[in-house]
Order: sequence, then C-alpha cells, then structure tokens
Amino acid sequence: MEFLKELWLFLRFRKKLWLAPIIIIILMLGMLLIMVEGSVVAPFVYTLF
Repeated sequence: MEFLKELWLFLRFRKKLWLAPIIIIILMLGMLLIMVEGSVVAPFVYTLF
C-alpha cells in the first residue's frame, strides 16, 4: 500500500494525473491475464494480445 500512496502523491505533485487511468487499465489487464492463465478461456484471451 505504501507504493500506491507514493505513486498517488507523485502523480499529484508532478501534475501527471492523466497517467492514473492508464496505470489502472494496465493493472486490470495484468490481473485478467493472471486470473485466466489456467482456465479454459486462456486461449481466447491470449489471441486478443
């Protein structure tokens, strides 16, 4: 949690809040790939990327 707090403070201090949605989307895609890696859906998800 400390990393997320520091990241948020950095984004606010440097006026880079436009990066927050990009970081969130990248994290969500990473979580999706981790969650489906052992399932039946995995071949279909990997064809998208």
